[in-house]
Amino acid sequence: MSSDGREGRGDHHEKTVQIRRCACVVKGGRRFSFTALVVVGDGKGRVGYGYGKAGEVPGAIEKATKQGNRSLVSVPIVETTVPHEVIGRFRSSRVKLIPAKPGTGLKAGEAVRAVVESAGVADILTKCYGSTNPMNVVKATFDALSKLRTREQVASLRGVEI
Repeated sequence: MSSDGREGRGDHHEKTVQIRRCACVVKGGRRFSFTALVVVGDGKGRVGYGYGKAGEVPGAIEKATKQGNRSLVSVPIVETTVPHEVIGRFRSSRVKLIPAKPGTGLKAGEAVRAVVESAGVADILTKCYGSTNPMNVVKATFDALSKLRTREQVASLRGVEI
């Protein structure tokens, strides 16, 4: 795995967002377990996330990656950005995704950046409101991505021509 937490799995890339250590106190001392939050994407409009738990870090990352590959969703991308402004919510986290002009880059925090970068978005502005817990922010970002529609999709739903 490279230093930025990305590793290629065929045409999919994984990005480790968070690793947590949990301690269970037993008679002989502490027993540690690890959890990993991983975002998986192909950089062409498909992205997913996974959450894995294991006794060692590599095992947790592997489980999370497998879950992420099973939960891939399609994201509409127009040129290098999202089609329109949208707000995603999960519990007390809210994420606002704003389309940006080419050359802007990814203006996003760590958790949102991992998701939109893995989806293949190159230019976007984002803002997180409320809780900044990485797990909730990732889920709020996926909620926002699920609300995105292209002009063609909206036109076909309404039964009109552009």
